[in-house]
Amino acid sequence: MIGSPTSSNAQRLVEVAQARGAEARLIEDENAIDPALLEGHETVGLTAGASTPEELVQAVLARLAESGYELDEEVTVAREDVHFRLPREVAAR
Repeated sequence: MIGSPTSSNAQRLVEVAQARGAEARLIEDENAIDPALLEGHETVGLTAGASTPEELVQAVLARLAESGYELDEEVTVAREDVHFRLPREVAAR
């Protein structure tokens, strides 16, 4: 899981994965990937919080590729199209 440790969304994604039996960890960027954590794992799943920049996801995928993991399959569980209106005070400016 890529995300900030201060993000409740990211923390929740890790909790859900762990509750389902996955060995899940929260990392902030590609530099936080501990090679020892990858040892003995043939498959690595990757997810990211909604506010995680795409560039960060790509950097983590590149680091995993350097470690011998290739992008085998991209799974889309849900597509979200949520828009929030600005408060009137802000929109009026």
